[in-house]
Order: sequence, then C-alpha cells, then structure tokens
Amino acid sequence: MGVPTGGRRVLPEPDVPRRAITTCGPDGAPRPFDPVRPTEPPAGAPNVVLVVLDDLGFGSSSAFGGPCRMPTADRLADDGLRYTRFHVTALCSPTRQALMTGRNHHAVGMGATTEMATSAPGYTGYRPRSAATLARVLQGNGYSTAAFGKWHQTPPAEISPVGPFDRWPTGEGFDHFYGFMACEMNHWYPLLYEGTTPVEPSRRPEDGYHLSEDLVDRAVDWVHTQRSLTPDRPFFTYLAFGASHAPLHVAPEWRERYDGAFDDGWDRLRETTLARQKALGVVPEATELAPWPDGVPHWDELDDTRRALGARFMETFAGFTEHADAQLGRFVAALEELGAMENTLFLYLLGDNGASGEGGIEGTHVEHRLGHGMVDDPAEMLTHLDEIGGPASYPIAPVGWALAMNTPYQWTKQVASHFGGTRDGLVVHWPAGIADRGGLRHQFHHVIDVLPTVLECAGIPQPTSVDGTPQQPIDGTSMRYTFADADAPDRRRTQYFEMCGNRGVYHDGWTAVTRHGTPWEMVPTDSGGFRDDVWELYDTTTDPSQAHDVAGEHPELLARLRELFLVEAAKYQVFPLDDRVTERENPRLAGRLDLVGDRTSVTFRGSTRRLIEETVPNVKNRSHAVVADVEAPGDGVLVAQGGRFGGWALYVSGGRACYVYNFFGLRRHTVRADHVLAAGRHEVRVDFAYDGGGDGRGGTATLRVDGLVVGAVRVDATVPYYFSFDETFDVGVDLGTPVTDDYAAGDNAFTGTVHSVRVELTAPDPEPGPEPEGRHRRVMASH
Repeated sequence: MGVPTGGRRVLPEPDVPRRAITTCGPDGAPRPFDPVRPTEPPAGAPNVVLVVLDDLGFGSSSAFGGPCRMPTADRLADDGLRYTRFHVTALCSPTRQALMTGRNHHAVGMGATTEMATSAPGYTGYRPRSAATLARVLQGNGYSTAAFGKWHQTPPAEISPVGPFDRWPTGEGFDHFYGFMACEMNHWYPLLYEGTTPVEPSRRPEDGYHLSEDLVDRAVDWVHTQRSLTPDRPFFTYLAFGASHAPLHVAPEWRERYDGAFDDGWDRLRETTLARQKALGVVPEATELAPWPDGVPHWDELDDTRRALGARFMETFAGFTEHADAQLGRFVAALEELGAMENTLFLYLLGDNGASGEGGIEGTHVEHRLGHGMVDDPAEMLTHLDEIGGPASYPIAPVGWALAMNTPYQWTKQVASHFGGTRDGLVVHWPAGIADRGGLRHQFHHVIDVLPTVLECAGIPQPTSVDGTPQQPIDGTSMRYTFADADAPDRRRTQYFEMCGNRGVYHDGWTAVTRHGTPWEMVPTDSGGFRDDVWELYDTTTDPSQAHDVAGEHPELLARLRELFLVEAAKYQVFPLDDRVTERENPRLAGRLDLVGDRTSVTFRGSTRRLIEETVPNVKNRSHAVVADVEAPGDGVLVAQGGRFGGWALYVSGGRACYVYNFFGLRRHTVRADHVLAAGRHEVRVDFAYDGGGDGRGGTATLRVDGLVVGAVRVDATVPYYFSFDETFDVGVDLGTPVTDDYAAGDNAFTGTVHSVRVELTAPDPEPGPEPEGRHRRVMASH
C-alpha cells in the first residue's frame, strides 16, 4: 500500500484504485506494476514501549522515594523525565481500558473490573468500536505490535475457546500476544495464551521458572525477530507485568535481599519515604503525611507475631517488585544491543492504581480466603512463614503496607476519591525527543493522556474512522508540551474520578472528594446512600497530599465542584453509581450476559480445557452432580475446577475413583472407592447434596460408579463466591496447581479415556440465611 492515501485519518488506509488493464500479456504493460506494500509509518516515527506494573503505589519505587529498589526505573528516570502528578483510575481493568483508548473509563464501558460488569452503559465491560485502541491505531499506521503479560480487558463471557476474539489482544490491534487474561496469575504455575491458543510453560518452579522472566524472554525474542524481518518498521511493545499484584510470588533469594529492612514497620517507613521523596523533588518540601485511617493499627500496636508476619509480607512484596524491574532491565539491554533505545519512546507506569489494601489488617497466606471474609490466624500463618512467596502460598500483604506504599497520600486501591488510590509514578524516556535528562514534570496528568502523547510523538493524527466505525472524541491531552518545558502551565485542568461509589473531581488545583467504602473492612458498616456521603475539599497547591480538609472554610467552592462532578459524571456515563461488589461478580445479579443461562445440564467432551468460572455451570451454593463417562484402565484427573487454594476434582488414583473438595486450602474432603475400576467403560458420578440455608454452607458428596454407591464424605463448608481468578475448569487434566496432593502438578492427565463430563444443577438455594460463623462478606474481592 505504501504512502497513506487517507491522510491517516481513516484506518485501515483505503485501497488504491487500480488502472484498467488493456493488454493480454505482461510484455504489453505500459510500465511495471507496483507491488502491494503495507502502510508506511511516518518518517522518523519512534518505537514505543509501554510498561505497566500492577498495584504498586506512588511511594513504592526507589525512583519515587520508595523502599523497593528498582534500578531500571531509576536509570530510565535519571536519563528521562519523572511525572509527579500522574493519575490512574483506582482499579486494574478501568486503568488499562483508559490507557489503551485515551478515553475515560466509563466512556468506554469499563466503570469497574470486567468481573463486575453490568448492563449499565458505563459498566458493560465492552469497549465500543468507536474507541479504537492505541495498538490498532499504531498497527494501522505501519507499526509492528505485540503485547505481553496481563490483559484483563476482555468480557469474561468471551474468554473461552469459542470466543468471539475481537476483544482479545489480537483482535484489538496487537499482531502478537503472550500472557494471561485474568486479573491476576500464579507466577509459578501460570495458565497463559499465545494469541488465542492456551499454552502452559514447559518448565516449573523447581526448574527455575517464573512468569515475569518468561514474559521478558518472549518480549526479547519478539523484538529480535521484528528487527530481523522488518527493521524499517517501528514497533510497539506493551509489557504488563503481573507484579506486584497478589499473589506475591518470588524466589527466596530476591526476598532475602530485604531481610530486616522493614522491621521498623509501616509508620517509620512512611516517614523515611517522605524524606526521600522530598530529596528527589517528587513532592514539594512542605508536603505532610496524609492522615492515617481509623481502624488500621500502627506498628507499635502489633504483637511480635504480627510484626514478624508483616515484615515477611513486605520483604516478599519488595523482592517481587525488584525482580520484575530487573527483568525489564534485560529487555532494555536487548533494545540497547539492537541500537533501538535512542529512538524509542519508553513509558514506564509504576502502577495501574494505588497499592492494594485488600489484604486486610493481617495479610494472608492465601488471598482467596480474604476475598470471602476469612481471616487467617496469625499464629497459624507464622508456622508457614518460610512458604510466603513460594509455590505453596498465594499471599497478599496487610493494608498497613499498602498505606505506606502510597506515601504521602491517604487511602489505597479502589478509593478513587483520594490520591492514594489514583496517583502513581510515571517515567518517560526518549533520548531522541527529550533533551532534559533527569527532569521533573509536575503538570497534572491522567492515564487517558498517554494515547494522544504517543500519537503526537509518532506524527500520527487522531483517526476519525477505524475499521468502518466513526470514532468518539479522545478525552486525553498530549503530554508532549511538557517534554521541553518543565514550567509549562497545565493543559489538563479538570478530571473526574469514580470507583465503587468513591468519587471526586479535580479542577485547577482543588479536589472535592467523597469516600463511600473501605476496601479492607471484613464486616462493612452501612455506608448509607450516595446522598449521605460527606464531601471533603482540598487545595492541592498548598496541601499536595490532601492532608487538610478545608470544606468548612469554602462551602461555596465545594458546592461548585460538586456540581462540576455531576456534569462530568453525566458526560462520561458514570451514572447510575453502583457500589455493589460481590453481587456484581454474579452475572445474573449484575445483569450481564450469563453464558450458561438457564441450562441445568451441560455436557463437555474429553478435550475441554481452560474454562473460567463464568463460562461453566456454577456449582456453588446448590446441589449438583458431575458425571464422567470414562474408559478404564487409567489414572489421573477426570475433571477439575480450581486448584491448590480452592476447588474440587473427580479423579482416579491407583485405579480407584476419587472425589475431593478443597476448602480454600485449609481442608480437603476426600472420598475414595474401595475397588479398582475394571477394564472397560464406566460412569463415575458424584452427587453433591447441598445443605442450603445460605451461601457457603456444607453438604454431602456421594461417589457412585456405574450407579452403585462406593463412598461418601461430609463437607463441612463450601466456597461461596469464586474458586479462583487464575485457575480453570478442565476435563481430563488439572491444569495449573493441583486441587489435591493425590496427583502432581502438570503430570496428572487421565491415562485412560474421558469420553465426556456432564454437570447437572438443581434449583439454587432459595433461602439466603445468615453468613456462616466466622465468615463475613468483604467490601471487595481482590481484582
């Protein structure tokens, strides 16, 4: 195709009209024909590398004064620019959708995470075709594009072998994808995709495998290939690490680098971090620590057990973070070896929201327990101290460390009203386009500003039509005006924020905010209606950390800003506000597409793999049966859902049919047949009779072979809301971590034949009943 014919405003470029052919043979052609060529990029267009770390927080990275040593971030910042007032949306999916589209998250249907989507326009979880992604625009302008790592933007109902795939990475502008689709992933036993094809790593933790290293290996290989085959085309590489989101998984040698570093606790760390931030100039000298929230203990209020646990959690977090940054350093080294760094626009987002407070007051050895309101006993956790970070754990740190990681701001991830949930560090590095090395930029900016920045640097106009669809306006403002002028006045003067009912608005240095919920409450108090929320007012020109509420001093200004929020919220599809969380994880309660629908019986064939919970029958909180049609002899898994930290499996061990129910890794209830399956075809069936009376109740599992009862087991409690965000439903094998220690991880496929597996559901329990003793609903499950 060559030189663009549509002025780059219409993508893909319109076809070039061909002249009429009036000769029968090639010898009679008036001139040689031109070969078809791909669209040429603008002359001198830079490569683009966009890196995102997860759940980091403004005060985590050494590049912004934090305790996590991040030499790659330091180096890029010292040779580029640090943006000190850069903002995100307070949760994963919304930030990523805004990043990729340049539009506010509600304006593109991502008002919350994909697992919390509803039918309301701002919350559907479906990116409208009128908001083409950055990858698609660059792809349409001659770039090679590839994404590695976390995606978390595809509607759950579409994450299955039958798609559709147009909202997967390869359908949204990326030529290549290697990574995971979920909100989080086990870094020792990940379940990954290459393009849209499920893949598993060939190595395991005992072989030295780690997901962060794998992602960078793949990214380096792709860039090497791209440079070899198409050196004249610029590339766009999106590298989204799972670090430092739970589970905090890292090898002991990385955690040991921080032995004893956090023994003084989170209160002292906030003080030392703020001092380093002032020395770096990333916060003004007059900045104060924001108030500490009620209900979160100070370090000196903890006993020795909780301090030992707390220190280990933070050591693991820091090691996990440094390890990810070190892997990125390998990618940078590869670009330098290729001579590509000089003209590569490198944007390093040190977080997609504030650090996570979803670990609760204590933290946990297994994150999913806290997501269901189960608080681990610190004394019991201490017996597993050396497992934290390893394959036998799925940890998340206590909220005290999240508050420290968000220094000097208050609150955490989810809380879009305050900077602790929405402000993260940004490093921009581009030797060919930025002369100020090590500069600071204090202009107010937002994640929606990344896309227009990249387009301006590449010399690409904002398209008016992509793939036949007219484009809605881009909400972002390019940051390039700041590259050469540290003192340039702000061009982003207004920005609204909202997440789970927490909301606020920024305008010309002032913020009006109201917090609606508390992420780490095990028993949430009645927050009342939205009209009852108390609004706060901050002058961030004199109080940059939102430490002093001046609402009482400026009631008229507060009233004007509240009106401004209403205007912005109406404009960008924020209404109706929705503070439901757990309910929204259920498709029927949320009002989004339920792939199973009203079916009470679904049959899967023996090759079915990698189905997430929203694409299979929901066996939780109701009686059900699982029926496997198998051919013996053989050992291994017939069907499994979940993994080491919660789930169930029907399998054959030593030739005997077995069933196990795994309750959050705390208890495994197993029933085994007495006799070996004879050679031939059999029906292996488990009937689970649910007690009823509420969510998470117990039941009895009865195992049958060819209609005869061969055993039963009492299950005293069940998983009420979700087994896992990273494990899947698999027929004939248990991918990821094993539900039971009766079979190994990976090498557990049934050696006979699984012809089919049928899941049958009875009517759901009609009586909600009280919560089981010791378990409470959380404000938010972890995303």
